[in-house]
Amino acid sequence: MKSSRQVAAEALLRVERGGYSQLTLDAALTKARLSVRDAAFCTALFYGVLERRLTLDHCIAAYARHPLSDTVAQILRLSFYQLLYLDAVPRHAAVDEGVNLTRAMGQARASGMVNGMLRSFLRDGCRLPPVEGDATAHLMIEYSCGEAVVRRLLETYGEESAREILAASIGRPPLYIRVNPLKTDPDTLLSHLEKHGCAAKARLLDGNCLEMSGDPVHTVSHKLGYFHVQDYCSQQAALALEPAPGSRVLDCCAAPGSKSFVLAGLMEDRGEILACDASAGRLSLVEAGAKRLGISCIAVRAQDGTVYEPSLGLFDRVLCDVPCSGLGVLRRKPEIKYRDEEAFGGLPALQYKILETAANYLKRDGMLVYSTCTILPGENERVVSRFLREHPAFAPAPFGEDDWHSTHLPEIGGGDGFFISRIRRVE
Repeated sequence: MKSSRQVAAEALLRVERGGYSQLTLDAALTKARLSVRDAAFCTALFYGVLERRLTLDHCIAAYARHPLSDTVAQILRLSFYQLLYLDAVPRHAAVDEGVNLTRAMGQARASGMVNGMLRSFLRDGCRLPPVEGDATAHLMIEYSCGEAVVRRLLETYGEESAREILAASIGRPPLYIRVNPLKTDPDTLLSHLEKHGCAAKARLLDGNCLEMSGDPVHTVSHKLGYFHVQDYCSQQAALALEPAPGSRVLDCCAAPGSKSFVLAGLMEDRGEILACDASAGRLSLVEAGAKRLGISCIAVRAQDGTVYEPSLGLFDRVLCDVPCSGLGVLRRKPEIKYRDEEAFGGLPALQYKILETAANYLKRDGMLVYSTCTILPGENERVVSRFLREHPAFAPAPFGEDDWHSTHLPEIGGGDGFFISRIRRVE
């Protein structure tokens, strides 16, 4: 049976070759059948190494004397991570297990080198080697974030705010859930969850958004569909659409479905929600979630958001939560931190095309919400402002006194980064 360290190392290698972190880890844990304790340790190692990769590589580079294979590099990242950040793991155990893992993964000839590097780091007090260079270089190593992302944050927000955003990208994010009003209410749900050691740390938005402690996902309440997990800023995007019971609603990029589920609750499961996504496979997540939550008003359809399909008709409300760079959710998807400049280039054009297509489905006096989980103006207000300039039949729809759009920056111990805007069809 593979150890938790080996499962983590192999999953990290797959992510390095292009896999998505959450999907890759879920598949690895399902296959490995680790104990609950070992699975938790594997998860901590996996995400810890992902979010600290550049910092770890900086340490490794200071001690490496020869080129490293991909496998040995991952083993060293795991080992250096334990030495730097996991006080619960004895340092001698981290070294010994690193050497053992080198042999277990078919790299026995490198075991002496691995042992020597780790023991040298240990003798030096497990301290981060000095960083040379400008503010970009220091932020890259301190917060383990690629140059393209750091430079964009510095250009957009300046050094102080960029540092705060990057600081929020490290560590475990808060857990927010959305109460399912079709089956229960916040007080009843909390009384159920408290029996399993879970409690609400805060009640947010309309009272159905709860910040939780404990592990509510592995409870009967979750199995029975009393809630679903969703960051509170993501919930806010769905709430901004304000659908009434009986409305006809289009969710253009719906998978995995959490915003559609919020909309169904607001509509009291009356009316119609058409949940579309370009990925037919991911729509199964929407269907499974709707079934668990007891929602009947959601129908799914595989539909490219850039292609207009007149047969779908018109809608009272349209939610346009478009693909984006994801810089608001770095702590949930740490692999995004290492993307290069090419990963950002074509996004505004794609987002604009999806928004333009989605607007074709909106009835007169209907409302559309455009949202992203990024914090870059080029993907957010500039996309919507361009649309409004080029389409006079649409106008901003304020959700405050004057504001028709807002950007929420990621917070340490708070919500994700998110952009939300509203427009209305006036002609």
